[in-house]
Amino acid sequence: MSNKQARVPLPVTGERVALKARKVSFSWEETPLHWVPGDPFATHTMNVLHLLLPAGERWFVHVYRQILPYIRDDRLREDVLGFIGQEAVHSQAHDEVLPHLREQGLDPTPYTAQVDWFFEKLLGDRTLPPGRARRWWLMERVALIAAIEHYTAFLGDWILNARELDRRGADPTMLDLLRWHGAEEVEHRSVAFDLFMHVDGSYRRRARTWALAFTTLVFLWQRGIRFFLANDPTLVEGKGGFRDFYVRGRRGVLPSTGAMLRSIPRYLSREYHPSQEGSTEQAVAYLASSPAALAALAAEKGAK
Repeated sequence: MSNKQARVPLPVTGERVALKARKVSFSWEETPLHWVPGDPFATHTMNVLHLLLPAGERWFVHVYRQILPYIRDDRLREDVLGFIGQEAVHSQAHDEVLPHLREQGLDPTPYTAQVDWFFEKLLGDRTLPPGRARRWWLMERVALIAAIEHYTAFLGDWILNARELDRRGADPTMLDLLRWHGAEEVEHRSVAFDLFMHVDGSYRRRARTWALAFTTLVFLWQRGIRFFLANDPTLVEGKGGFRDFYVRGRRGVLPSTGAMLRSIPRYLSREYHPSQEGSTEQAVAYLASSPAALAALAAEKGAK
């Protein structure tokens, strides 16, 4: 189905903002190994983001630079360029956490090497003849990014509202990183879907790539959790499973299983549009008050 034939879901009015990359400054010296106090499982479940996101977001940027010539709408092109800028900063910010993990005895290199291979080789560019085959592979990856962005926006909305983490004394610097990133994911949550609908829009492709994205994310996340738990130098038996995730979702320190499952039919609905989820107003308000963003702004002013 071409984008001309596809039913185009309607966005929520008033949800669009001009996207821009924001400078941030984080200091990790005071962040403990288990930054959710007394809960290594919750800590390492969220730490997997630092392993997945740098490679994943570099891949997003690489694919979107290839799709730019296909964009025929000036406003969408502007959104995509803003998206590219934000994703590049996200990748760098999470990369900077990895040396801190190494200092605490958790070397993520064996796992990040696998993630790099997945995005750079398995989902990377292929030697294909110009024309239909090359375009097909590009559109598959654009659709995959739209599906992944559904879940990054879901997680962004969750972390912005995860007050149980504050009540339990979670490290404020790590919370700020996750909430700053999550807020930008909510802010630009419509871009990947709008781009997919603009260049292709096939519902069959949307459903197929959702299934691939969902199963891949679950697989990689599960491997990442097991890697962290097995290599945590403070744990005698580093084990965890679905029940641990479910229980912590009930407690509010991780996303609830029910909320994640309910997000599936929403994305697969033909009426779905990302602007129907989350709050741009809430996201922009957090971005204006993020300690890391304010620190970077103060440093920039001090340098002038």
